Amino acid sequence: MIAALVARSLDRGAIAFLALLGAIGILVPVLNLLLPTSSPLYLSSYFVALFGKYFCYALLALAIDLIWGFCGILSLGHGAFFALGGYAMGMYLMRQIGPRGVYAHPILPDFMVFLNWPELPIYWYGFQHFAYAAFMVVFVPGVLAFVFGWFAFRSRVTGVYLSIITQALTFALMLGFFRNNFGFGGNNGLTDFKDILGFNVQAPPTRAALFMISTFALMLGFVVCRAIVCSKFGKVLVAIRDAEARTRFLGYRVEAYKLFVFTLSACMAGVAGALYVPQVGIINPSEFSPANSIEAVIWVAVGGRGTLTGAALGAVLVNYGKTYFTSGVLAPYWLFLLGGLFVAVRYHGASVS
Repeated sequence: MIAALVARSLDRGAIAFLALLGAIGILVPVLNLLLPTSSPLYLSSYFVALFGKYFCYALLALAIDLIWGFCGILSLGHGAFFALGGYAMGMYLMRQIGPRGVYAHPILPDFMVFLNWPELPIYWYGFQHFAYAAFMVVFVPGVLAFVFGWFAFRSRVTGVYLSIITQALTFALMLGFFRNNFGFGGNNGLTDFKDILGFNVQAPPTRAALFMISTFALMLGFVVCRAIVCSKFGKVLVAIRDAEARTRFLGYRVEAYKLFVFTLSACMAGVAGALYVPQVGIINPSEFSPANSIEAVIWVAVGGRGTLTGAALGAVLVNYGKTYFTSGVLAPYWLFLLGGLFVAVRYHGASVS
């Protein structure tokens, strides 16, 4: 039944997009690992890690497009779920360092030794196991989104008010994670990772594997989103987006639909954050910054709200532009370029409608 639903949800454009991602997921590691560095087709490990990061951003954009493009929930705090997933993975990576840290403590991470923590906090227990960490990557963002959505949607908070509350949520988390006594490294965050599942996180084969996993996660996220939006459930989501009061009057439990899709979206964002951290090599409270969440919304707007494919492509293109422009003389003007791009997209959308 699930396979039939997925098959019905994939049109030619979706299949072409998945085929393109599959080809990239195979070709990029091959060009990185099997070709000599002198070859004109050789791709450096820097390129692999960079586009692996872009694909994590694309998965985050899919998560936002699912709730904003198809259900009308504009979240300006999805960076919080992304960062929580990243911290869960970062805690696992920190527990793998062991005595190889600067202070050579077999259990406590370096920052805890520096801050004179007497013992490992209880909420760090279990993160030495990858399976537990992988569970928490999905569980923590999902629970937070469920609790937040339960109160927000039952109170029928919508529109700009909901957006402001989500922004306040991620700002509050950022302030908390900046504190040294919070137990997550303070403003320095978590870094200096060594291994993941016993493999050197800096080694080219590991980077290539992480890139392939990120690509697969993006493909899976895309398929899940397509299956949802093309189902009867997805039609109700669109009805909620276009006429929430009328949909509620017809007997649909609007709050339940919104709560489910919001929680699922948060879990997807957590997975994106978890894949992002080992490829970037650090996670700190700046990932909770409301500006990051707003920028993610811009990716979706640029690529095309309510298109899924466009949201993913928008994330990759905008972040590639950011990398290109911020590495040259235009670096101080990048935010102006990004803002102008968003205004142009919104103006074009208003003109078309």
